[in-house]
Amino acid sequence: MRSYELLYIVKPTLDEEAREAILNSIKEILTSSNGEVGEVNVWGSRKLAYPIQKFNDGVYTLVNFKAEVDVPKELDRRIKINEDIIRHIIVAQDQK
Repeated sequence: MRSYELLYIVKPTLDEEAREAILNSIKEILTSSNGEVGEVNVWGSRKLAYPIQKFNDGVYTLVNFKAEVDVPKELDRRIKINEDIIRHIIVAQDQK
């Protein structure tokens, strides 16, 4: 298994319940694929460098996880379907 980081930004108009539901769905995708969810950091609302979908702010969340190499591709596909996530990036961590 490799280590990855997922950083995603959700719309600032979402309430706490909706943001928690998105995080839980991401955790479900990872655990159902035999992945391990590590540290989760909710950075909160921050100003975007440029407007995205007419939003100037977004709520940032960073998720560290371990998974097989095919899992990030599936996670990426499922995140793209979710209209409440306005940006995301999945990065493989260096192996030491």
